[in-house]
Amino acid sequence: MRIIKYKKVVDADAKPDMFSILFSSCFYIGYIPKASGTFGSLFALGFLFINGFQNPTVLLISIIVCFILGIYTSKVMMKKFGDDPSVVVIDEVVGMWITILVFLLLSMGDLSLFYMMVCFFCFRFFDIFKLQPAKYFDNRNTSYGVMMDDVVAGIYGGIAAYLISITKFNPF
Repeated sequence: MRIIKYKKVVDADAKPDMFSILFSSCFYIGYIPKASGTFGSLFALGFLFINGFQNPTVLLISIIVCFILGIYTSKVMMKKFGDDPSVVVIDEVVGMWITILVFLLLSMGDLSLFYMMVCFFCFRFFDIFKLQPAKYFDNRNTSYGVMMDDVVAGIYGGIAAYLISITKFNPF
């Protein structure tokens, strides 16, 4: 379990292409010195305010495209920054979107601001604590593992958020 990942450079001569830098770091959010994964997850939530982005089909297509591109760009970034680089936050974006997608599919309802926050906290919990099989993927030290541990955390987060929602807990 790593609550704070520190940026390290393992090969100063490696020069990632601009697309890999911008995409994997979500326009440099990954370069925020502390809690870059949390900021990446918040970045993902911002998309939910775009008209139509809460549509499960739109979310699923976005997840698939970003997952595939995330594997490629993470691999490029790992050459310079090593295993599971803190500058790569596209995995948090994909995981957060999966949490939202699972929640929407299970709840079959609208996603209120309150439940967006519940999804956010559920995803961050499972992303930090890495329950199996997320831990397995995290230990693989591959670009696929970088992406997949957040996919698993996203599934767990969506299920947990849904379970919270059926208790009708809402302090507002």
